[in-house]
Amino acid sequence: MKTTILLLGATIAAMGALTACGDDSQPAAGGAPAGAAVSVKDVGGVGKTLVDASGKTLYFADQEAGGAIKCTAGCLSFWIPATGDAGAVAGLGTMKRTDTGAEQLTFQGKPLYTFKLDTAAGEAKGNNLTDAFAGTDFTWHAATTTAAPTQAPSSSGGGDYGY
Repeated sequence: MKTTILLLGATIAAMGALTACGDDSQPAAGGAPAGAAVSVKDVGGVGKTLVDASGKTLYFADQEAGGAIKCTAGCLSFWIPATGDAGAVAGLGTMKRTDTGAEQLTFQGKPLYTFKLDTAAGEAKGNNLTDAFAGTDFTWHAATTTAAPTQAPSSSGGGDYGY
């Protein structure tokens, strides 16, 4: 037991040191800190879902397939680009945003985001949500790792005013 606690303490200290030695890039406002790990959690009503270090659901938009980033400007007020360690989960990668130059996490080539209205770990208020920003209609999905059923589409009405 004592060895396990010491080993756990050493691991946490090493992770902190590695994070401190990371690059000088800053995460997007509200984004996960650089170096934060992505994991898979069971999110109620969604299934096995990618979450950031704080347990918040990660999402992608259908319209950004193939890595075409279309969520810019006002869209970023609600959808926060996910940053962190892409090495822990199969299918994760990173790409550089053309608007900010920041590195953003991707899942199967699709840029990942957290949703501003998910205020606690395990929420998925943005799953199957539709909205529109700068003339682009978006359909957002929780990034699931299984074929689990998803929640019914939101009836928020979408748009810049739909939140």
